[in-house]
Amino acid sequence: MDAGPDDLERVLAYRGARDDATGVDELGPDLLVVPFWTPRFCRAIVRAAELVGFRADPDDPVPGHEVSLAAISPRLYELVQHDLGARIWPQLQTVWPLIDYHGLRDAFVIRYAMGEQESLREHHDVAQVSGAVKLDEDHAGAELCFPRQGVDNRDLPVGALLAWPSLVTHPHEAAPLRHGVKHSLTVWFELPFGGLDV
Repeated sequence: MDAGPDDLERVLAYRGARDDATGVDELGPDLLVVPFWTPRFCRAIVRAAELVGFRADPDDPVPGHEVSLAAISPRLYELVQHDLGARIWPQLQTVWPLIDYHGLRDAFVIRYAMGEQESLREHHDVAQVSGAVKLDEDHAGAELCFPRQGVDNRDLPVGALLAWPSLVTHPHEAAPLRHGVKHSLTVWFELPFGGLDV
């Protein structure tokens, strides 16, 4: 593990974050995979999230043990929002030409741990596009599953962004965790016209 005193600088400056490979792959119907973060930066994000701490919002209809990137650092949130808009969104538009970038609705790290949160029920998100980034792989289970499409993200590399249409067509869930601790980044891209209040 490469934990060190430069983790804070790495996260706040977004240094070493970008996986500059390009290209869109398809995991399943309208499930797009784009290179996003380096594994080293993913490890730094996990350590930063652990320092801030995870909590479940009891008012959330699909509660998870989460921490927003904005809670880690508002600057980090802005850098991630800019990177997604400038570098990732144009790649997604090669497949989905009618999507428009309106910033982020939220971006947060979610943790699955035995005796804490071990799965997440089937649901859909309120966003234009949703995304997930696997931040580690020292666990078994808790795969992000898409029952209608018959696929999951178990074979995606750490740091790759999986993106899909958020509302009706792509309900998803996290399978039960079998052992270890899993962290992933969830990204909700804002709907046009400022989104919906739910």
